[in-house]
Amino acid sequence: MNREEVTAIGFEIVAYSGDARTKLLEAVKCAKAGDFEGSRALVVEAQECLNDAHNAQTAMLSAEAAGDHADLGLIMVHAQDHLMTTMLLRDIVDSLVDIYR
Repeated sequence: MNREEVTAIGFEIVAYSGDARTKLLEAVKCAKAGDFEGSRALVVEAQECLNDAHNAQTAMLSAEAAGDHADLGLIMVHAQDHLMTTMLLRDIVDSLVDIYR
């Protein structure tokens, strides 16, 4: 994979992770207001975004495993960080929603 391809995947991961993060934070607001159905729906939507980000990541990992070594840059490092912190946020939001319930 060349640098441009890796950068495009990085932006894709950042975008999906960012959408998920926004939905998760909104889910906490809904739970705080007592809207647990709305909160659950947002968590489900966030998980779909995370799945899309993970699929992009997996495609790149598969290419690497097949011998197509990637030319990584800071955008991909940022993308990986963004994805992992959003996945952690998802776990925290699940607990927060339970606490509000």
